[in-house]
Amino acid sequence: MSARFRPEKAILELDGRFHTAVDPADFAQHVTRWRNQRWAEQVGLGALSEVEWIEHFGKFAPLEGSLPKPLALAYHGHQFQVYNPQIGDGRGFLFAQLRDGQGRLLDLGTKGSGQTPWSRTGDGRLTLKGGVREIMAAGMLEALGVYTSKAFSLIETGEQLHRHDEPSPTRSSVLVRLSHSHIRFGTFQRQAYAGDADAIGKLVEYCIRHYHPTAAGADMAVSAAGLLREIVATTAELAASWMSAGFVHGVLNTDNMVVTGESFDYGPWRFLPYSDPSFTAAYFDEQGLYAFGRQPSAALWNLSQLASCLTLVADAPLLEPELQRFAALYRAAFRDRMLRVLGLKSLSEEDDLALLKSLFGWMNETRAAWPQVFFDWFGGPASEGRAATSPLAKLYAAPSFAPVRRALMLHEAERPERLSHVYFRSAAPVSLVIEEVEAAWEHIAERDDWGPFNQHMARIENARQALSPP
Repeated sequence: MSARFRPEKAILELDGRFHTAVDPADFAQHVTRWRNQRWAEQVGLGALSEVEWIEHFGKFAPLEGSLPKPLALAYHGHQFQVYNPQIGDGRGFLFAQLRDGQGRLLDLGTKGSGQTPWSRTGDGRLTLKGGVREIMAAGMLEALGVYTSKAFSLIETGEQLHRHDEPSPTRSSVLVRLSHSHIRFGTFQRQAYAGDADAIGKLVEYCIRHYHPTAAGADMAVSAAGLLREIVATTAELAASWMSAGFVHGVLNTDNMVVTGESFDYGPWRFLPYSDPSFTAAYFDEQGLYAFGRQPSAALWNLSQLASCLTLVADAPLLEPELQRFAALYRAAFRDRMLRVLGLKSLSEEDDLALLKSLFGWMNETRAAWPQVFFDWFGGPASEGRAATSPLAKLYAAPSFAPVRRALMLHEAERPERLSHVYFRSAAPVSLVIEEVEAAWEHIAERDDWGPFNQHMARIENARQALSPP
């Protein structure tokens, strides 16, 4: 471990109402399939040898100075808006905490690390395909500028698992995520369900101390309202970032949203092949509750459940105005995020919104490929020549695109030097529509060929470098 490694165990400030110590599973084998070296370097763990990596992230030997034993975290949640008091960390735990170079408290949490008191009838395991999909989703979202957890490690564990939604038996794995927080909306819900105002107060203090210090107020009620204000703002930004990335999370339950506004937990996710507000990611979302276009309203509904928990320590009239800020915050964040995805400077609110209205009207009508459109027109006027050679060039030449073109030409590219990156010399962007995900997995499943997966991840990294903000 390098001098950059700054171990922490802040979660121990919260007592046994919030977590319980557990033992990791004893796996049959340990084969490293993914090691996020870039992020490992950033948090001081990049120098670990292969043996040490497996020791910590496959066998879960404690990281010196951090947690002495893994902690399964306790929470409840609304699942598809139905309250479930039977959940918690059922196949994962908080393995370690640390701080990065900016002083942020970070968590190393797991998925597939074995059974816990909240496993119910589950085996506590993760399929290898599930781990691969999470790596791809997190990598692509990071490339597109979404504040997301990072897939830190994936180790194949040598077990045969049976799942109803995958061809079985299927291979097993254990994933480690690097996240900013694992304090979920459902963490508050569990304590509110018990009527434990003291526990809610402890959570408020913990979140302010480690994540939102500007929320602190003169007393607990004011602090709770301040914390809600910060979480509303970060959640509005999160929803806007999903929408601008054309990403459908799939399962926006209250236990899948955290107080830092970080995107995480990638199960039945999808990236849009074309613009469609009704597009759903989960086959079991039969009512389209978490469809692409409903994600902002789902986020607001979840925030209202969090606010309800905070009424144990603050009066509702103090909290309600904070919830009411969501709509305006979301609209502003969406406009800003869409301009970032297009690589454009803001012109004026009126002109920016006119561009977005015409663009999405055209995309909904033509069903033009979402990834290709935003790739072709990154930088607006600066990419007019590139767009003319695109596979979609005929669509761009049609009269229906003229209003979009006029709106684009009014805007100026933000950091046009990015267009000189090798990424923009390709005819098509890297994307993660479902066919590409399945193709990468097919090579692994049938021939244990990781080449296409690694090549796709290299292209995603190339895109991240090309699109990265200043």
